[in-house]
Order: sequence, then structure tokens, then C-alpha cells
Amino acid sequence: MASRAVALRPAFGAALAAALIAAMTLGTAGAVALNAGAVMPGPADWAAVRFTLLQAALSAILSGLLAVPVARALARRRFPGRGFLITLMGAPFLLPVIVAVLGLLAVFGRAGIVNDGLGLIGVSPVSIYGLHGVVLAHVFLNLPLATRMLLMGWQAIPAERFRLAQSLGLTPGAQFRHLEWPMLRATLPGAVLTVFTICLASFAVALTLGGGPGATTVELAIYQALRFDFAPERAATLAALQFLLCLAALVAGWAVMRDAGFGTGLGRRIEMAAPRGWRMGLDWLTIGMAAAFLILPLAVLVARGLAGMDDLPSGMGGAILRSVLVALVSMLLTMGAALTLALAAARRAPGHRLFDLAATLPLAASSLVIGTGLFLALRGLASPSAMALPITVAVNATLALPYAYRLLLPEARALHQGQDRLAEALGMTRLAWLRWIVLPGLARPLGFGAGIAAALSMGDLGVITLFAAEGNATLPLFIHGLMGSYRMEAAAAASLILMGLSFGIFALCDGIGRHAAA
Repeated sequence: MASRAVALRPAFGAALAAALIAAMTLGTAGAVALNAGAVMPGPADWAAVRFTLLQAALSAILSGLLAVPVARALARRRFPGRGFLITLMGAPFLLPVIVAVLGLLAVFGRAGIVNDGLGLIGVSPVSIYGLHGVVLAHVFLNLPLATRMLLMGWQAIPAERFRLAQSLGLTPGAQFRHLEWPMLRATLPGAVLTVFTICLASFAVALTLGGGPGATTVELAIYQALRFDFAPERAATLAALQFLLCLAALVAGWAVMRDAGFGTGLGRRIEMAAPRGWRMGLDWLTIGMAAAFLILPLAVLVARGLAGMDDLPSGMGGAILRSVLVALVSMLLTMGAALTLALAAARRAPGHRLFDLAATLPLAASSLVIGTGLFLALRGLASPSAMALPITVAVNATLALPYAYRLLLPEARALHQGQDRLAEALGMTRLAWLRWIVLPGLARPLGFGAGIAAALSMGDLGVITLFAAEGNATLPLFIHGLMGSYRMEAAAAASLILMGLSFGIFALCDGIGRHAAA
């Protein structure tokens, strides 16, 4: 029995997965570092670093500050559709960036409804391109994430604390100082740093709304160095700088994470006081403006996309098929590695701390940094176009791993504590253990994680831009080509299809997981 129980411990598979992840992150970073010494950063490179830090800082600060009143209003107001609106707050995380950009262009672009309105009153049109456009897009994408993080902070305050505040007759200002401000002081820095880290590695936004000497991020400079200048040594130098920036942001995020210190309650639903008067009006105004900011660009995009369906190019079918295949294969790789690492970490197998570290490493990388390292390591072995889809699959699978792993780990620990002793006592083989214990027990997080991994891969516009040719473009790259040709109606229609596919694959995977867990 004991020998068969040992067979249940997937340490070898976890070690293999960790080694592959290390090769994709630290290995590519090493390849970048080996080539970076040949070229020192120049004035344009340092300008790209400054712009990257500036746009990330502005985006993170604005997202965090705007999220505070939105999350507070949602925490203390109850209204029909509140649950749907909170669910909608999670949608931009899965929304393909190129779709979000097109939605913003439909509202704020040269032919958008804002400039149309300004033209009616004789005001000159405004341009969305440059620093303000990049920041606007990042706030659109990350305000919902920051709001959800802060809303969870409000919901984590035990209901008994709010009841005590009400019984003591505390004013809304006093309640904020004694209950809400300590929570914000603990959670807001983490939310801001999370958004900051995401914006550091944002590529598609800078590619479509940035550009030019004064609005070039490090990732965009890497793309330009490889794709247009063919200067791999300069690209390596920039990729090394980008890796250091992301690593520093990740370490800073770990340093500021701390508990608010409220202790535990009885698990009752939050019961915040909902003040009347001008505070109630301000809450409703905040909720309405946040909802309009999120919904209006997508609504305009849907309207324009439906109108442009007749203008879709004939070659889009191949791009759709490639995107779906890349998403499904990368999703399988992500979930296989995440499940193996989570099971090994839950059992505290030998090296489990290294497994946990390996699953976190991709947060310090980005698609362009990994892509640059792979380009430098594999050049001469095959043409970039031939490597485009396999490398895109590998990079997407690596970058989605931390999210899937964090979803699986708590459930894997609970499964280990509750079921594994029984499995070992019964002498289950590994296949039987997976079939009857692991897959049913982890079905819900497996389905949710698979949906996230597939949706993120569907909308990725990163490393594919370095390698793909016209004949093997994915759907996001195909849409970017339509935008470059100023076929905005066709791009909107293709974006509508991409958005539907992304959310459809996510809903399918999540639904399968929930059904299997029922």
C-alpha cells in the first residue's frame, strides 16, 4: 500500500513543469542578459524607460483613486442589477486589449462620438494618441480590477464592526476613519502596485495609442528594434531593462501586502450604513459614471461592429482558426502545469517552495521579454515565421500560469487534507486518484482557470507581433492590420467576433467546471 501511495505524489511532474517555466522565464532572461552587454542603453532607450514608468504610475494612481469611491458606493448601496454590475467589473480582465482600444477609439477617436459632439459646437477635435490616450486605455482596463480588489476589502470587514459603529452613533466620517481607512491603507497600495505592474508590461495599448519618440514604452521599443530595425542586441538591452522593472514592481508588491487587522467575524453579510442626502446622490452619480465609462465604449463598438459585418475580409477565417487553436493548446499546457504544481505544493512534496516560486516567476516577465529571449536563443535554427505559433502557445501558457495556479492551490490543499489519506488507504493508482478524487474535487477552479487561460490567449497581441507573417496571423494581429489600413468598420466587426469568442470560450470552460462540480 505504501509504495502505491508514494506513486500518488506528482513530484517528478512538478519538477519538470518548474524546470520548463524556469527555462521560459529565467532562461530567456539569461539569453537577453548575455546579449545585452553588446549595446548600452542610449538616450532613446532611457526616454522609453521614463515614459513606461510615467504612464504606469499615472495609470495606477488614477485607477486606484477612482476605484475608492466606486467600490465604496457599491459596498453600501443595494439596487437591482448590482450583482450584474459587479460581475461586469471582472470582464475587462478577460477583454482582448485590442477590442478595448477599438471601443475607446469609437468614443474618443477622430471619428468618435466625443469629437462628433465637439464638432457640432464648433470645438476643435481632440486626439486620443499619446500619453493621455495610453493612460485612458489603462484606466479603462484596470479601474474594474482595482474596484473589485477594494470591494473585497470592504467585504472583508466583519459586519459586527459596522453594527458596533452604528450602535455607537458614529458619523459616516468617523466610521471611515476608524473602519474603512485602515482597510484602504492595507489594500490600496497593493491594488495600485498590481495595476502598475500590469501597465509596465502592457504592449497592445502602446502599440495602438502610443508611438512616436515621446510616447514609446520599453516593450514597444523592443518590438521596433526587432521588427523594423533588426537590432537584436539593442532589443536584448531593452528586454533586460524591462525584466528588471517588472521584477522590482513584483518585489515591491510583496513588500506592501499586509493584513488590515480586523480579525474575524461570524461571516455575516456586510451591513454598512447607507447615508442619505448628498452622500446618497454622490454614490449614485459615482456608480452611474463608472458604469457609463465601462459600458459606453463597448456598446458603441457593438453597434459599429454589427454595421461592419458585411465588410469582413475573406481571409479572416484562418486567423480565427489559428487563434482558437492557440488558445486551446496554451490552455491545456497552462492547466496541466498549474495542476501538477498545485498538487505537489499542497502535499508539501520535496522542493514545494521552489514549485511555488516557479509558478510566480512569470509575473516578473512579459511576452516581449520572453519573445526576445526566444528569438535570440533560436535564431539560425528556423525562420521567425515558422516559430510564430509554437512560441505564441508557449509564451501564452507561461504567462497565464500564475493565475491558474493561485486558483487551484487553496482547493488542492483542502483536497489533500480531506481526501488523500482515504486514497492512500484504498491503494488507489495515480489514474484512479486523478479520475475519482482530483478532477471532480477541483472541477470548479479547473474550469474557471481554463476559461481565464483560454480567454487571455485568445486576445493576446504580444509575442505574435515579433514572429508572425501575414499568412499566420492570429485574430488580434489581423484586427491590428485592419486598423493600420484604416478599415475601422471591418476592424470593429472582427473585434466583435473576437470578443464573442473570448467570452464564449471562458463561459464554456467555466460552465463545464461548475457542472462537473455539481
